[in-house]
Amino acid sequence: MVEFSEEVDATANDHVIALGASFQAMPVSGVTEVVPTYRSLQILYDPTRLRGLVLEGEVLARLTSIELAERPARRWRVPVAYGGEIGQDLEELAETKGMTTAELIMLHSSAEYRVYMIGFAPGFAYLGGVPRALHTPRLPQPRQAIPAGAIGLGGQQASINSVPGPSGWRFLGWTPWRAFDPNRPRPFLFEAGDRVQFTPVSIEEAQEMAGRIAAGEDIARPDDTP
Repeated sequence: MVEFSEEVDATANDHVIALGASFQAMPVSGVTEVVPTYRSLQILYDPTRLRGLVLEGEVLARLTSIELAERPARRWRVPVAYGGEIGQDLEELAETKGMTTAELIMLHSSAEYRVYMIGFAPGFAYLGGVPRALHTPRLPQPRQAIPAGAIGLGGQQASINSVPGPSGWRFLGWTPWRAFDPNRPRPFLFEAGDRVQFTPVSIEEAQEMAGRIAAGEDIARPDDTP
């Protein structure tokens, strides 16, 4: 583990991403995978092919040479149908925050979020940048069945569910986009360093998009992608 900070910080995350990218660009024999997180990089290696001391020296050398060049972040405008069965916490959360549901949706969809890491489940995106007014504790008792595409809030984080499963997060809506699809050339839609903004759509529009995606149409693309 290579740790860059004790806090969740965008600059530390930039260092994590840059070091991970250096192993992608210049592989080291014996390193099997690198996993970026909020503030650290996990480096997995085969000790029968690479000694830990040698890897440590390689990491230290790269830390002195990597540059945090302005990385062109991909920007996604993710459609969200707010409320309904999946966005089951929208009204209660709005009431708790002293807002109307329209005001909460406006605040949630006007922020720009950063994908800090992918984890917990395949393609699950952990997002930072949640407006302070929307910080909210997780549920004391997790729900057992939250579908893929659910848009959540937990503490100071936001999320995009990638697969069905249990969760203690609060959920505001649903996106038809698939954060994880094993049939795509790149199964994970998002990656660390991406930027995300949510765009409100009606449930009918979201269902229409879901049908097009199920039929094989590639509509989940970042801005400026042909």
